[in-house]
Amino acid sequence: MIAARFLAGAAGLSICLGSVTIPEAHAARSIRVLLAPDVQQLEVHTDQTIWVTDEHDQAWSYRPVLRIKVRGHALILNGKPVVSEQLTLRAGNHDLKLWLNQNSNRTALHAADEKGALQVSGLIQLVRRGKGLLLVNHVDLEEYVKGVVPAEVNPAWHPEMLKVQAVATRTYALYQHMLSSTRDYDVVAGIQDQVYRGRHGIDTRVVEAVESTRGLVVTHQGAPIYAAFSSTAAGITEDAMVVWSKDLPYLKGVECPFDIESPYYQWKASIKIKALEKNLRQQGYAVGTIATITPHSHSRAGRVATLRIVDSNGELVLRGEDLRKAVGYTVIPSTQFTVEFIGQDAVFSGYGAGHAVGLCQWGAKELAELGYSFSSILGYYYPGTELRDASLTLTPPAPSVPSS
Repeated sequence: MIAARFLAGAAGLSICLGSVTIPEAHAARSIRVLLAPDVQQLEVHTDQTIWVTDEHDQAWSYRPVLRIKVRGHALILNGKPVVSEQLTLRAGNHDLKLWLNQNSNRTALHAADEKGALQVSGLIQLVRRGKGLLLVNHVDLEEYVKGVVPAEVNPAWHPEMLKVQAVATRTYALYQHMLSSTRDYDVVAGIQDQVYRGRHGIDTRVVEAVESTRGLVVTHQGAPIYAAFSSTAAGITEDAMVVWSKDLPYLKGVECPFDIESPYYQWKASIKIKALEKNLRQQGYAVGTIATITPHSHSRAGRVATLRIVDSNGELVLRGEDLRKAVGYTVIPSTQFTVEFIGQDAVFSGYGAGHAVGLCQWGAKELAELGYSFSSILGYYYPGTELRDASLTLTPPAPSVPSS
């Protein structure tokens, strides 16, 4: 019955989308990925010469290792000081392997190969910010997508689901790129945007998914969409207005009864009430001793929109997402929960994982296994959209936010 209901909707979407034709030529774009925000020491390896250029086009070369340290107003490059606000590192068409150096221990950035390095293509830009450096990877859009897909989903999943993730990833990156001209980067290489691990985890299945959808993005009125996705909706997906106060017509809730096999479909979490009080204070909330926590309002999809916290200082009404942020997104996986006090613990029982806006990854996995195409799946989770080549897109409008 569930499959039949989706079939009717998906068939209609397929008619609207028609057959997907991927143009041979499309605009090549570079995405700026923030790998780390406050670097003090960095070690770079490559099989070839590392070329370093400053903001005045003065250049140096190093081989095969470059060690960079921040020391006052200078940067120490292999023991020699250079006064610069910005450096660009590249090794021609060869990859760079990166380590952060912290307390004399080499620490890989976000992901590692067998030797503990983050391996990236493109170039590296180091930008002075305060007493540290922004570490930004300028990488070809398609190579960036290849680095995100295996970090966000299991590359052993159905090929159509990998295509879904590839298109959503590409769309999200392009959207951010078009609206981030005043920033030093487009996306963060973590859960704030999309998890990116350079070359780590890329296999033939990932490459096939990215190359077979090369250049394709999801659009609304000709512009790339804010292609939000999360792990497990466990019910109706959520409106962007509820979670982020963004009024986006293609991020409205749709039925998602397809993700029951997700390991995050149902969960339970317990946190000490004292620890909860401490976490809330660290987030700037003036809470005393908490007496009760009860849901105050729910979204149309049934998730906790706001909570009412009664404590020794009075009463606090808090957004469900703000509670997740204070406690930890992995501790409380979603806002679809109930809460009860058991002794000294607050026990949360819930369903789903993530903000539940837009694409549900586990739902898309099931739909792909049922035989639906990547274009139909994307059209279902992002209603009112169409696929278009990235080179033919318009700049998206900044999302409207209510004045409240």
